[in-house]
Amino acid sequence: MSEALLEVSDLLCERDDRLLFQGLSFSVTSGDVVQIEGPNGSGKTSLLRILCGLSDHFEGAISWRQQPIGKVRQAFYAELLYQGHQAGIKSVLTAQENLQWSGVLHEDISIEQINAALAKVGLQGFEDVPCYSLSAGQQRRVGLARLFLTAAPLWILDEPFTAIDKSGVAELEKVIAQHALNGGSVILTTHHELHLDVSVRKVKLGEAALA
Repeated sequence: MSEALLEVSDLLCERDDRLLFQGLSFSVTSGDVVQIEGPNGSGKTSLLRILCGLSDHFEGAISWRQQPIGKVRQAFYAELLYQGHQAGIKSVLTAQENLQWSGVLHEDISIEQINAALAKVGLQGFEDVPCYSLSAGQQRRVGLARLFLTAAPLWILDEPFTAIDKSGVAELEKVIAQHALNGGSVILTTHHELHLDVSVRKVKLGEAALA
C-alpha cells in the first residue's frame, strides 16, 4: 500500500457558530483522485482552504509526508497547486503575463511552454489579450492552464469545471486522469459528474470514513 502524502485526522470546522463538519479523517496517496461531496453550505470550500493553509478555523490534525503540516509548510507549498473557486488571475495582465507571474512561484517556465498551455485550454491567439477583456470562461481557462505547467504532485481544485464548455470539460478530465496515472494526487470539489479513466474516491462531509 502506498504511503500517505496528505493525512487528515479528526477534523472539525465551525463557521458563524454553525458546525460544518466534525470527525473528518482521510488520507491521500499517490495516484488518488479524491472528490469532496456535500450540499451547498456544507463546508467544501472551507475544507479546501484549511488543507491549503488559507484558514486556521479548525480543530484536528493535518500532516504532509508524515510531518505536521505546520512544521513543513514551505515544503508543502512547493509541492502544491491550488486552484480556487475564482479564476485566480490579475485582470490587468495578459494571459501570458499571468502564467509567467505564477510560474515564478514554482518552476522556470518558458514562453513557449506558456503558449502551448494556453493553446491546450483553447486560448491560442489570446496570449497577449488583457484578461479583463476575456469572458468568465476564458479567464477560468487561463487559471486552469497552470495545470499544464506545474510539476506539483498535489492538486487541490475547487469547482474546476465552472464556466468551462463541453470540450473544455473533456480536456480537463483527461488532464486530471493523466496526473493521477503519473503518480500525482488530486483533491477536488465539483457538481459535475466525473468521467475519468481512473477511480475516484469520495469524502462526504460530516462522515469520518472515506467511501
